[in-house]
Amino acid sequence: MLKRNPRIANLSSGYLFPEISKRRAAYAKAHPEAKIISLGIGNTTEPLTPHIVSALHAEVSRLGTPEGYSGYGDETGLAALRAKIAEVLYENRVSADEVFISDGAKCDIGRLQYLFGPDAKVCVQDPAYPVYVDGSVMAGAAGPAASGASGYAGIVYMPCTAANGFFPDLALVPENSLIYFCSPNNPTGAVATREQLTSLVRVAREKSSIIIFDSAYSAFIRDPALPRSIFEIPGARECSIEVNSFSKPIGFTGVRLGWSIVPRELSFADGTPVAADWTRLMTTIFNGASNIAQQGGLASLDEQGIAETLALTDYYLENARLIRETLSGENFRNAGVSIFGGDNAPYVWARFPGRKSWEIFDLILDSCHVVCTPGAGFGPAGEEFIRFSSFGHRAQVSEACSRLSKLILS
Repeated sequence: MLKRNPRIANLSSGYLFPEISKRRAAYAKAHPEAKIISLGIGNTTEPLTPHIVSALHAEVSRLGTPEGYSGYGDETGLAALRAKIAEVLYENRVSADEVFISDGAKCDIGRLQYLFGPDAKVCVQDPAYPVYVDGSVMAGAAGPAASGASGYAGIVYMPCTAANGFFPDLALVPENSLIYFCSPNNPTGAVATREQLTSLVRVAREKSSIIIFDSAYSAFIRDPALPRSIFEIPGARECSIEVNSFSKPIGFTGVRLGWSIVPRELSFADGTPVAADWTRLMTTIFNGASNIAQQGGLASLDEQGIAETLALTDYYLENARLIRETLSGENFRNAGVSIFGGDNAPYVWARFPGRKSWEIFDLILDSCHVVCTPGAGFGPAGEEFIRFSSFGHRAQVSEACSRLSKLILS
């Protein structure tokens, strides 16, 4: 019998979000009377918007005709969609041939691991979206989980705390490393300023490193002073890859559509363009995004689609405001709870001083029948924190807030 892949064996436990689902299911089975509401996993809840539905229907109808049918498309994506992303979302800071269409940002982040191999040094914001670390472990760029709560061997964790404004000490970045950076950040909800991203680009260039910039929540930024893309920063084209997604802005979490930007200036140490290897990799292990989904994505970038995206993201930001308001209540203030995020991002990050994250998770589930996300699941610096997601129906979010307002924190 074949041996188990030792890299996968190095993972300490189940992936965070299935673990949450498992605990929720166990609680529901033991308490069938409980009406559980989730403010946990960041899965969108509102229906696809009318203009997007129309575009999806139209493409399905075209595929049902001899003249409109198409099979495999270009693995790098529909030319019109690539051009529209470059024009509308990046204001032509990138060109269409630098845009690679995929089935989602998370999928791209996982595939990007193949570009750099097991010898890559990896550093991440701490806390961070779990796939950055788990994917690195599976690729062999990190070892087994260290003892205690200090993370995985071989990963450089850059703590992002309230004390440093959730922006890491870049002196921790090693030479010749991959820097995983997310803004707006999941889970903290923090958005890096132009000055902060300028310093990140400067350090990456000085240390011959590459930034993997996750901007999947950029559509939620409302402050015009805050950058939505790393490519708004001079010099980023020589040291950055950006990934993004249609999942959260327009509800494509199940439809599946995203993209990556790999600039032509970005190269490996031997001078090979990174885009050349990325093209080779994508055309080998990926057959291209659904042509139906791509038509929906294209529709989201015209005038009506942009308006619907704005309305949808505004809806979730209003949910976030309600959650923030609830967590500012007297019972939370008296317990010393501090809150962050939720203004330019769909996540609210709350610190419960002196408490373990999973302890608070269990307390809120048992007392309020509300599911949240324990911060420890995002890395060592996430301990004592809880992430609340604003992705939910308004009535359920309002009910969850009502229950949370009665939570006893003794």
